[in-house]
Amino acid sequence: ITYQDKNVADILQMTIDEAQEFFSNENKILNKIKPLVEVGLGYVQLGQSSNTLSGGEAQRIKLASFLIKGNNASKTMFIFDEPTTGLHFHDIKKLLKSFDALLAQGNTIVVIEHNMDVIKCADWVIDIGLEGGDKGGNLVFEGLPEKLIKEKKSYTGKFLKERLQQTTF
Repeated sequence: ITYQDKNVADILQMTIDEAQEFFSNENKILNKIKPLVEVGLGYVQLGQSSNTLSGGEAQRIKLASFLIKGNNASKTMFIFDEPTTGLHFHDIKKLLKSFDALLAQGNTIVVIEHNMDVIKCADWVIDIGLEGGDKGGNLVFEGLPEKLIKEKKSYTGKFLKERLQQTTF
């Protein structure tokens, strides 16, 4: 059995980006593939075993599954732990757009993250520190990112201030 001269094995070896192009005239398939591209997983093969995916990739597949459901899904609180780990700058932008889409659907997102490009986009920041381990775990700040940069005790605020002074997304 073939489709456009490709058998099942050929199709399963395609990356998601390649599949998006290959199935460009198949809207039902595109509607399932597009959210995977939007969360930065275009490089993953269609037939790739789930046990070969990193934790971040698995999180983004779950995210894409909720984006596919759209407004039909029940309202959900998502908790992401370091979702930008290992991501290229452009993929971080895609991830943030996906977060915006989830928020537009009425969902709530909690993100544990050290990436300043993500922190600066937050509606609310909780900064815990000052250090790690037994010297940490204390509330340093909670509030708007714009106010965090004024918190003198916050290392996060210092780095965020530098990031905000650079060009933004």
